[in-house]
Amino acid sequence: MPEFIESTPRRLDGDDDVRPAEPAGRPPASLRAASLTVGYGARPVLEDLSLEVPDGRVTAVVGPNGCGKSTLLKTLARTLTPRAGEVLLDGTPLTRWKSRRIARRVAMLPQSPVVPDGVTVRGLVARGRHPYHSPLRQWVVGDDEAIADAMEATGIAEFAEAPVVELSGGQRQRAWIAMVLAQDTEHVLLDEPTSFLDLAHQVEVLRLCRAIREQGRTVVAVLHDLDQAARWADHVVVVDGGRIAAAGPPEEIITAELVAEVFGLSCQITRDPQSGTPKVIPLAEA
Repeated sequence: MPEFIESTPRRLDGDDDVRPAEPAGRPPASLRAASLTVGYGARPVLEDLSLEVPDGRVTAVVGPNGCGKSTLLKTLARTLTPRAGEVLLDGTPLTRWKSRRIARRVAMLPQSPVVPDGVTVRGLVARGRHPYHSPLRQWVVGDDEAIADAMEATGIAEFAEAPVVELSGGQRQRAWIAMVLAQDTEHVLLDEPTSFLDLAHQVEVLRLCRAIREQGRTVVAVLHDLDQAARWADHVVVVDGGRIAAAGPPEEIITAELVAEVFGLSCQITRDPQSGTPKVIPLAEA
């Protein structure tokens, strides 16, 4: 039986542009997928896909529309059940884990979550503590601290009593991320967390992903912008046609050849003047 360790939330203050050193002799990733085939109806979306999620890193999942990015994230969170293959946590298939135990280890924020009617920011964030409750125990020691820490970390403490529906798009997204942080899991999965946000709020969310990493947590985020993935992620997974086209550090895998093959875009790869990470420059039409 796997050992379960509950961590304590810590203040988020990560460096924007410093990547952690890769430890030597790193053991197998605690969250990984083995030969996954997943689909809706008769058509497979992912086919024979294997993946290791590096522990304590920010992993960006990128790829063209409809390639299976969100499907992969849902399968890693056991929201979807694969037709073949399995997802393993600490070497044990997720099918052998109880749902409450998974929710204490893996948290997922889906695309466009629906805000419950009348709920305040504090009430929304508090929902992240549900995996630690039971029908007879609706509050446990550490709940108040976890909720307060999550709101403080995401910069929404001042809106604690405000209805979520009254927040701006960026504030609302931070409230949802605070809920995930309050869940206090080792693995945080974010499906398109920057969608529909303006550039400033996108950067806020990406900085928050880095800061979550500084807590020792593992972040997996589906992103659409290759430049953002290259700058803010330590590890990039490129999905194409339901398979992994490339995976590794962004400076190694984001090439003009890969962008042309996967995205159908002719480009030049330069270096971001701030971070030195790859930057995609589309070529002018001939």
